[in-house]
Amino acid sequence: MTVSNTSKRRQPSLAQLRAFSAVAEHLHFRDAAAAIGMSQPALSGAVAALEDTLGVTLLERTTRKVLLSPAGERLAVRAKAVLEEVGALMAEAEAVRAPFTGALRLGVIPTVAPYLLPTVLRLVHDRYPDLDLQVHEEQTANLLEGLTSGRLDLLLLAVPLGVPGVVELPLFDEDFVLVTPLDHPLGGRSGIPREALRELNLLLLDEGHCLRDQALDICREAGLGSKGAGRSPSVEGGGGRREGAPVTTTAAGLSTLVQLVAGGLGVTLLPRTAVRVETTRSEQLLTGYFTEPAPTRRIALAMRTGAARRAEYQELAAALREALRPLPVRVLGGSA
Repeated sequence: MTVSNTSKRRQPSLAQLRAFSAVAEHLHFRDAAAAIGMSQPALSGAVAALEDTLGVTLLERTTRKVLLSPAGERLAVRAKAVLEEVGALMAEAEAVRAPFTGALRLGVIPTVAPYLLPTVLRLVHDRYPDLDLQVHEEQTANLLEGLTSGRLDLLLLAVPLGVPGVVELPLFDEDFVLVTPLDHPLGGRSGIPREALRELNLLLLDEGHCLRDQALDICREAGLGSKGAGRSPSVEGGGGRREGAPVTTTAAGLSTLVQLVAGGLGVTLLPRTAVRVETTRSEQLLTGYFTEPAPTRRIALAMRTGAARRAEYQELAAALREALRPLPVRVLGGSA
């Protein structure tokens, strides 16, 4: 039996790969050592041992900085892929060993977090007491980056996303309502036609919020053109560059937006789940409802395709649908 030289060669250890990957990311030994909780001498030794094992020079060391060699640039990609696969293996083993235990890093958009998290947290506390739920509130683009990079496990956000490698688990649809000052002619009315938006000064969230893009879509459906005060900004959304509705003022959050309405600066659109929380903060507001079919948005959980904990996430979605039924939403059946 003949054994090749390749099979006799020493294999790099995971510790060596982690050390090299950290240096490749930070290009600084002290920062890399701090990032992975290793002493600087140990990290330097691990990288040197990896170079000896592989028989190539990975780093170009000078007195002032660290650079990747050409071989180092190529092998850094491989090392990162190996470490990600090992992490996925450990995650899958943990999921098989004990469902609904360990950490679950949940990303939530700002226009959902204040209104749904009480229900989510209560459900997790009561039904999954051993689950370490870690909540991250970020805008959609950052959440998707976190999901695809492995920084986040599960997302709670508005869909459709249309992102390859991401599976959506629909939870519910909810209507938008019109929030106006007390003296507005549409305040408190029902059966408001969407076309009425053509005559309104609509206040929106800052760029980057998916709710802003949804509001602009509603305006476009209503045929909102050049009427109203102010400029017509363009918005970068999930579907590319978009022409927006006339806007004079924007806000970073729904609470500020509603207060601007109370101050008489215009009107805005709110999802039904936000109405009770946001409109009770001022007595200067009225809520109007659109004629059917009202403009809506869909909220879902989103996970990576082939996620190790797919079955858990599907079970969590089903439990959430039941827990959300008391809210002013239309709960959807499961899929995916």
